[in-house]
Amino acid sequence: MRQLSNYINGTFQPAHNGRYLPVYDPSRGQVYVEAPDSDEADVAAAMAAAQAAFPGWAATSVEERFEVLMKIVAGIESRAEELALAESLDNGKPCWLAQQVDIPRAAANFRFFAQAITQFAAEAHDMGSAGFNYTLRRPLGVVVCISPWNLPLYLFTWKIAPALAAGNTVLAKPSEITPLTAFLLAEICQTAGLPAGVLNILHGLGPTVGAALTAHPQVKAISFTGSTLTGAAIARVAAPQFKKLSLELGGKNPNIIFADCDYEKMLATTLRSSFSNQGQICLCGSRIFVERSLYERFKTDFVQRVKALRVGPPLAADTQIGAVVSQVHYEKVLAYIDLAKAEGGTILCGGAPVVLAGEFAGGWYLAPTVIEGLSYDCRTNQEEIFGPVVTLQPFDTEAEVLAWANSTTYGLSATIWTQHLNRAHQLSAQLEAGIVWINTWLQRDLRTPFGGTKNSGVGREGGYEALRFFTEPKNICVGY
Repeated sequence: MRQLSNYINGTFQPAHNGRYLPVYDPSRGQVYVEAPDSDEADVAAAMAAAQAAFPGWAATSVEERFEVLMKIVAGIESRAEELALAESLDNGKPCWLAQQVDIPRAAANFRFFAQAITQFAAEAHDMGSAGFNYTLRRPLGVVVCISPWNLPLYLFTWKIAPALAAGNTVLAKPSEITPLTAFLLAEICQTAGLPAGVLNILHGLGPTVGAALTAHPQVKAISFTGSTLTGAAIARVAAPQFKKLSLELGGKNPNIIFADCDYEKMLATTLRSSFSNQGQICLCGSRIFVERSLYERFKTDFVQRVKALRVGPPLAADTQIGAVVSQVHYEKVLAYIDLAKAEGGTILCGGAPVVLAGEFAGGWYLAPTVIEGLSYDCRTNQEEIFGPVVTLQPFDTEAEVLAWANSTTYGLSATIWTQHLNRAHQLSAQLEAGIVWINTWLQRDLRTPFGGTKNSGVGREGGYEALRFFTEPKNICVGY
């Protein structure tokens, strides 16, 4: 059984306690590797390394940081096929999806922030004859980055890259469910010449490693992506210590479709926004609201296309829906389908496990599921399922669909399909969401702020927002 290692102070190390956690291949339902079951002792060692490395890394010029980060980009790109296979094996997603999205985006994250830090400018304020002010931005120190299992390397690098670019040293924890690409990233960073202790990667469970990282008094900031429940727990510990927090949490995103939409583009995109990555993307549009005059046509065409989606092994070229990430998550999604039935929903397609043949018979596969007949305020339409499950509901007026869209405790993203210019902009302004897409979905510009409102999180990632988060501003006032 292959055993992964922590990456502390530039070297690969087992957990101090010698324990390991099983890591499952979702496509087969079998353990294929083990990851360190780290604890407070490993966090202490990583913190010591990060603190020792901070003065030197913070003192490097932005040009030096740019060069190191670009070497990491080259390392990711040179091992792209290996990383995609690892991501698919770890997560259960189709390998072609990891090749087209996850790994290129991981490289793009490092490339973007390597370039962005060279353009990150301070502010100056002229007070005329009285003098002037200017602002310095300095790295914070040791920061913590904790990423989830749905887009493992994609979101891991989304946090680590700006933290490093800004001159911080990092304690990073990937999900214990999907640790493999984080381990490979450590190899890439070591080869790229990232100084020892600048990036430390710790594997282990949230209640042990995660809790020790977020509670450590020397941690200056925490960037976390994951569940709202875990985000709340982190905030309860970190806020009294006045740590900076960036929390990207859950979503229950509305997809609002008007009758005047570009129908074929909408239909193809809605298929993606519903079921990409087995619906395990925080930005998926799981609540589909369709203007009543278009509803029956949409329902017929959408269900027909969903039924045609191929559920299969992640490495098969024609697989469109792979395995969900774990048995626990598989059972959670099935429980929500049962809940939808109990709440009066009608299953239009899917709603059941898919059992593959041969070596994949033990994998955690679910048929993409479409449900109608539920009220907008039932639990199925209010709680995050995070799987290949969507609900359909017709609406009559803009006011009605706006109220339904805003009815949840979440506010991450929303999608609007319409050719009506005023309607698109007016609704976008009124939707309680951090991100609104008009006539598109998941079209990302890394310069823009990313994050949610309400229970979907606190703070913003992306672009200069991320660099501001990972730096401390200091105003200097000069009097004449």
